[in-house]
Amino acid sequence: MRERFPFVFILIILALIPCARPVTAVAEELVKFDSAPFLLGQIQQRQARERGETPSQPADTVEGYLSKPDGNGPFPAVVFLHGCGGLSQSTRHRIADLMTGWGYVSLAVDSFATRGIANACDRSMPGRQGDAWGALRYLTSVGFVDPERIALVGASQGGIIGLQLASTRQVEVFAIPEGPRFRALVTYYPLCVFAGDQLTIPTLVLIGEVDDWASARECESWMQRRAGKGAPVKLVVYPGAHHDFDNPRLAEGRRMYGHWLQYDADAAARSISEMHDFLQAQFAK
Repeated sequence: MRERFPFVFILIILALIPCARPVTAVAEELVKFDSAPFLLGQIQQRQARERGETPSQPADTVEGYLSKPDGNGPFPAVVFLHGCGGLSQSTRHRIADLMTGWGYVSLAVDSFATRGIANACDRSMPGRQGDAWGALRYLTSVGFVDPERIALVGASQGGIIGLQLASTRQVEVFAIPEGPRFRALVTYYPLCVFAGDQLTIPTLVLIGEVDDWASARECESWMQRRAGKGAPVKLVVYPGAHHDFDNPRLAEGRRMYGHWLQYDADAAARSISEMHDFLQAQFAK
């Protein structure tokens, strides 16, 4: 779906929706939790099951930044997965401000800090799916979170991880305990080529038309290929928008790993409105 709205509509959004207010740093708590570990190979799994065990590799300890609205809850919650450049302070504050402003708990996962990684733009990190599962398990143990209303939001590489996590698979890859699962997924400018044809949870994909890192055309092709399969997916393409279009620190634009990144206030405001309405609808079910 390609959106075009008159400029006056954007002014209305900026005036009315709570997410459009200036970003302020909300109170946050640094927390630590275990990433869900990879399960071992099928032979080892079978042998372990015969012994009554569940084999897995040791878990990594991961950091996250937890923010909550005023009150006792229980609140819906959102797990945020950053892109390949890492989790900046400005991004985690922006996400926390948005989510707590909407009445949600926010847990921004830092997949790099405890692993000593500066950035991972030159590699894939499938283990980050385990980080998302670990964050989910952590939130279900927090008394002020509603364990049945937890969504996942990912940007760029974090969005890819979200699509992989939500894709159906024949064999489970991670040691995931029984219990609640993610209610929904929002992905900002992911590479849709990494997604399976069937997703297990309702998903919103937000991407720029001229993104030269994550292709909007690939996402449109994926949507055609998966039509009628799995959970519902909504794709929104913003005309003229580049990668990282929601990052205010990129107002002047810059090149990274050969790709152009630039903030687009118009697309950012529309995407925030889309995400707000989508999460509200999913948490209401």
